[in-house]
Amino acid sequence: MFKPMIEFCASNMHHGTDRIMNLFEQNDEYEVTEYGCLGNCGECYLNPFALVDGEIVSAETVDELHDNILKAIVQQQADKEALDKLLDDL
Repeated sequence: MFKPMIEFCASNMHHGTDRIMNLFEQNDEYEVTEYGCLGNCGECYLNPFALVDGEIVSAETVDELHDNILKAIVQQQADKEALDKLLDDL
């Protein structure tokens, strides 16, 4: 089963991302990890962000980031299913 990996940067918590990280951690459908640094310092300084299966997802607010993470998960799952179908059709 597809279990999205959501990675948070401890240095980004000043934006309030710890609140949504805790929400995702409470849901067994997600793998959630916190790192001291994800190496995206420019993004980290400016906006709340997370990595969803290795792709940067950011927003202007933490609530918007939560929504954007959910949208990214849905889009990545749709992309994976489309790729799987394409490969099956070959």
